[in-house]
Amino acid sequence: MNDNPQFTEYVTFTTGGQLFGLPIGRVQEVFRPGRITRVPLAGAQIAGVLNLRGRIVTAIDMRCRLSLEASDGGQPGMAIGIESRGESFGLLVDSLGEVLKLADGEREANPVNLDRKLARVAAGVYRLEGQLMVVLDVERVLDFAADQIGIAA
Repeated sequence: MNDNPQFTEYVTFTTGGQLFGLPIGRVQEVFRPGRITRVPLAGAQIAGVLNLRGRIVTAIDMRCRLSLEASDGGQPGMAIGIESRGESFGLLVDSLGEVLKLADGEREANPVNLDRKLARVAAGVYRLEGQLMVVLDVERVLDFAADQIGIAA
């Protein structure tokens, strides 16, 4: 038995009414997205690119990426800046929450009834006061190739 539980801090956000968490170590910054330029022939999950202090950032529409219903057409509320494989990404989310410090031992495996599209990008869940926080695996969120090869249902 471990007397010193390990904790992870999560940046929380809501998209499509669902609470999500990203390990704070993966988050570079949070920002209000400026003008987003569409990229011709890019998939629907790519909202476009934006300029963030001289860096080109690929904007990912998290509603589309997570197969949630489309927004009412308004601007995305906030963006969470992350880096992966030397590229910068901005995850477009509805709203930011607080930073939560949660015990690693309380994280549960994905429940069997979790929507399979969410389960594909989830690294587990936390049951918090009346709601389920889905922990996102950043690499799986950004792995568009896995979607292209088709995952057997």
